[in-house]
Amino acid sequence: MPVKQPGFAKRLWALENGYLQDDRSALVVGEKGPVTIPCPAFLIEHERGLVLLDTGLVPAAAENAATVYGDMATRLGITLKPEHRIDRQLEALGFKTSDIDYVIMSHLHWDHTGGMYLFPQAKFFIMSGEIAYSRWPLPASPQYRAEDIDPTLGFDWTEVESADYDFFGDGSLRFIHLPGHSPGNASLVVRLASRTIILAADTAHLRSGLHSDKPMPSDWNTLESVRSIRKLKQLAHSLDAPIWMLHDPEDWAEFKHAPEFYE
Repeated sequence: MPVKQPGFAKRLWALENGYLQDDRSALVVGEKGPVTIPCPAFLIEHERGLVLLDTGLVPAAAENAATVYGDMATRLGITLKPEHRIDRQLEALGFKTSDIDYVIMSHLHWDHTGGMYLFPQAKFFIMSGEIAYSRWPLPASPQYRAEDIDPTLGFDWTEVESADYDFFGDGSLRFIHLPGHSPGNASLVVRLASRTIILAADTAHLRSGLHSDKPMPSDWNTLESVRSIRKLKQLAHSLDAPIWMLHDPEDWAEFKHAPEFYE
């Protein structure tokens, strides 16, 4: 049987999708001080289709965040500019929401799920166990918004059972299960012709937490979080690839944003 040749994603864009404010103590054990963090999504072009990683904040929050998120909008200083709505970010790159073939969800916390409803035609992928936990913990965790999740339950969802899922079978996208922050939290390895980048999602939140193996205090399982942080760093070493901490403002300032891209 012939061996499939290694493949590459064509392009990777980081989509700006709003910000929230919190104290570092809420993001990394033992830290303190205010921090403003981004809530991005990522678009990946592959020969087999367009892939979206996460969907950011609810687009309507650009008009009135409090109407969408209630008191949390003020408490967390949620801000989203109209031009940073995920649908408008895609339009600015020449795509429509209906052009998206696949949506990979790193997990289902509210700052990642706001735009899922925009992609009913897409095939959705999530690590096994995350959907059930998002809907049926008793009581339900405030990290999950039923208003975002429930309207999508009739979509085409695949719950991934593999801890290291080769998305297209060519090594270009690897969906890596790294639980701890949530039961189904995962990172995405994107291999481009010029480089490989690891999109960490919420495996760790800030560079300091990554470097010191410190989890988020409210993680679903802090011991698993520490193990996953260590696995993430080992993966980065083996691939000689940078880790992009999705919520870290330093990383957001360092890496390219749309309309710039990596290829």
